[in-house]
Amino acid sequence: MFTFSDLFQWDRFITPTIIKTFYWLVIALICLFGVSGIFSGLAAMAISPFAGFLVVLYSIASVVVGIVFSRIIAEFILIVFRINEHLGAIRDQGGGMR
Repeated sequence: MFTFSDLFQWDRFITPTIIKTFYWLVIALICLFGVSGIFSGLAAMAISPFAGFLVVLYSIASVVVGIVFSRIIAEFILIVFRINEHLGAIRDQGGGMR
């Protein structure tokens, strides 16, 4: 975890520690919007059964795609920071190109 003093020092990145929190918040929002879409589709089934069914299917597919896409984005951000750490370690070892 990070401390309050880390906010004012540039020795350490705080993004890798808080990206997981943002990931779970995004997952919760995706699920809430998915449930909302499913209920909208069920309500639309009273008017047009086929259109309501399509809305339900679209909502379920959107939840699945949203979860996968948000995981890919979160991993990409973490990979960028991990690359930075590895390059710093290589530089500290003196293994850089000269």
